[in-house]
Amino acid sequence: MGRMNILPERWKAFLIDLDGTLYHGTRMIPGADRLVSALLDKKIPFLFVTNNSSRTPEQVAGHLRAMGIPAKAEDVCTSAVAAAEYIAGELPAGVKVAAIGEAGLLTALQNAGLPLDEEQPDVVVQGIDRNFTYETLTKAARWIGGGARYVLTNPDLLLPSTGGLMPGAGTLSAAIQAATGVKPVVIGKPAEPLMNFAIKRLGLRNDEVAVIGDNMLTDIAAGVNAGCGTILTLTGVTTEERLPDAIKTSGFRPDAVCRNLDEVAGLIG
Repeated sequence: MGRMNILPERWKAFLIDLDGTLYHGTRMIPGADRLVSALLDKKIPFLFVTNNSSRTPEQVAGHLRAMGIPAKAEDVCTSAVAAAEYIAGELPAGVKVAAIGEAGLLTALQNAGLPLDEEQPDVVVQGIDRNFTYETLTKAARWIGGGARYVLTNPDLLLPSTGGLMPGAGTLSAAIQAATGVKPVVIGKPAEPLMNFAIKRLGLRNDEVAVIGDNMLTDIAAGVNAGCGTILTLTGVTTEERLPDAIKTSGFRPDAVCRNLDEVAGLIG
């Protein structure tokens, strides 16, 4: 299984994925509360890091607490907040932004002090938008075709929901890319910006942080891309049966593999 008995001493903090790692929808994965409580008890720094751009950090923390997992808004890094910080920090001051997304993205942009403008935006930032229409696609195509930069919160093609899988931000982006021929700057996993945003908040070097996640092609790939340690938990997308193919497809292995979250907690000590 590729387990470790002890963690490298350089690993001082953890970035923890949410959906598939700590919960499935509204159901907590067994051991999630014990893992987070153990980190708190041992005063080991951690952050929850999610590609989901639809919720604010406050809403994410509330969702976790409702399942019995200790969480505060300041513990949460979302792709929406990281996208807003990227635009505010990396692009020229005063850029006008058009948003395609939900409350989590709109709130993040507002909190970053970014002016919204649907007439002549300098930047189009897009996340999950469950009210996406042909009119939305038309606007995006015209904005980006007119020279606006294109930022994508996360590339997830599908998301789990109560009734089964549903299209994610990456699927909407595929339509926009087809219409414009423009590839976006990607913020969320497996890209590095979300990871670097979280690591900067921890105040550590990338190699001092390890990622805990259930998906080889997003969570673990993001950790590898960012130069972090990686712990795969077989509680979500990458099952024990799928792991060999995931290793072959990705070309890398996680530093540790755990069957469940109690094994992760045991690894941390």
